[in-house]
Amino acid sequence: MSNRTLLDHLAVVPAAAASDHPKVSFGRIGVLLVNLGTPDGTDYWSMRRYLAEFLTDRRVIEWSPLYWYPILYGIVLNRRPQRVGEAYKSIWNEELDESFLRTYTRNQSEKLADRLTGLGSNIIVDWAMRYGNPSIPERLNSLKEAGCERILWFPLYPHYAAATTATVNDKAFDTLKQMRWQPAVRTVPPYFDDPAYIEALAGSIEGHLSGLSREPEVILASYHGIPNSYFMAGDPYHCQCLKTSRLLRDRLGMSDKQLVSTFQSRFGPEQWLKPYTDETVEELARNGVKRIAVINPGFVSDCLETLEEIAVEAAESFREAGGEEFSHIPCLNDGEAGMNLIEHLVRRELSGWVGA
Repeated sequence: MSNRTLLDHLAVVPAAAASDHPKVSFGRIGVLLVNLGTPDGTDYWSMRRYLAEFLTDRRVIEWSPLYWYPILYGIVLNRRPQRVGEAYKSIWNEELDESFLRTYTRNQSEKLADRLTGLGSNIIVDWAMRYGNPSIPERLNSLKEAGCERILWFPLYPHYAAATTATVNDKAFDTLKQMRWQPAVRTVPPYFDDPAYIEALAGSIEGHLSGLSREPEVILASYHGIPNSYFMAGDPYHCQCLKTSRLLRDRLGMSDKQLVSTFQSRFGPEQWLKPYTDETVEELARNGVKRIAVINPGFVSDCLETLEEIAVEAAESFREAGGEEFSHIPCLNDGEAGMNLIEHLVRRELSGWVGA
């Protein structure tokens, strides 16, 4: 929560209400930032709880539970928690004893609250995770109890995918189903081609490159992958990612050989969107490319997939295949450019509500 905590918003009784009317709060607007999720710790059981919630989501794994659950509970949840926990340990925020995804998402919420102060004291900004804590139901109910008659939730994904944006919306609407008195709601749409987003990414690339002794020969825009079957079923994610890359090339004056789109983090036996990031990194090195940089446009905050999979694993693969200089361009996180973008999108979507 921001400095304007829910404790600041005490319940009140409408003047016209009967003396025995339950206390209610009203007249406020809530903004809920939602990211993918994070385990509470790196130990086996924390990782198992997190992975179980994530991998039983039918939006994430669309296979029939009759086929998937024996694999999940018989193999995956017995072997994978320890391996993933070790990966998390390597990039854990030791100072706060939490993942950097949690750190950045909380910071984004607090900084956004400060930036929206001018809109009035009736705005409450909070944050949640689709998987793990704090949960979407917990924070939506808290906002409702604090008097938020209108709530804007923001799935922090620039590109729409059923496994990301849609599952956030599913969970939020499931929460509303349990409410007798529901708030009016809005959700922030994908912003993969928003000029403010493209400018923020371009500025991040330019700022990072200015600090390198030599510019990379190739920049990879590495997006999280999805199975091909999801794309063929109508998921627009692939097209939206490629449009982001095209707009970035136009803004930076680069060719499609200088800025290349790839897809990472595949899981399971299915074919996923190609080209794969790991294979591309190795191929570039084998073909004589000595310097590359990688940016992750689809991630609002640095996390396991960027800090460990790209900045560590991909860097090692590049050098082992003959490359020399590998640079990871950080996500926008809670920096000035990233916060300008989040504020821009939230102010736009609050239009018509603010001051109502």
